[in-house]
Amino acid sequence: MIYSALLSEIDWLRHGFGTRAAPLSQDGMASLKQIHSARVLAAHDAGLVGEGDALVTDQAGLRVSIRTADCYPVLLVDVKTRRVAAVHAGWRGTAAQIVRETLREMQADAKNVRAAIGPGIGKCCYEVGADVARFFGAPTAQSAGHTAKCCIDLAAANRQQLLDAGVDGAHIDVIARCTFCDAENFHSFRRDKESAGRLISYVEIKNTAAEA
Repeated sequence: MIYSALLSEIDWLRHGFGTRAAPLSQDGMASLKQIHSARVLAAHDAGLVGEGDALVTDQAGLRVSIRTADCYPVLLVDVKTRRVAAVHAGWRGTAAQIVRETLREMQADAKNVRAAIGPGIGKCCYEVGADVARFFGAPTAQSAGHTAKCCIDLAAANRQQLLDAGVDGAHIDVIARCTFCDAENFHSFRRDKESAGRLISYVEIKNTAAEA
């Protein structure tokens, strides 16, 4: 697993970003049927919650989880209300501002939010056409009647959305690891196509009463 130094400072929190070496099962975790949307659901129990791309909970002892293989896992924590969220941010979810939708569902005051953006496909490798690039304000060039492709930075886009929502830049941790580049440590759908596995990331409020 990969851990955010920022989130690791919160003593009542558990979290992790998946790698090939940590093939977690989502058994015992709250999970989603992910549909590349901006739909946010509340989780109260382990198991499949429904269709969407972000889970929010304030239930101690419940891990909320998402699966990725190039898309970005984003973990959000409200240190005052002790609400947490796991977000699956692909290009569609990012274009629909899923992190801001999740903050709204959390009813979070931005000054209390801590965020970690996990490994995903980097700008170095994420080449897209004009149909996708236009959602991110990326410049495209016309050549011989065709629109040239360009590379977009989903991690930066999600970070900017958090900043625009009022989250302090010092409270946003970006794990700068590219899933496409690093085949040894990460699954990548763009690289491995249908044979790609999935990385499981999670966040959990510790159940201190059960552990006492």
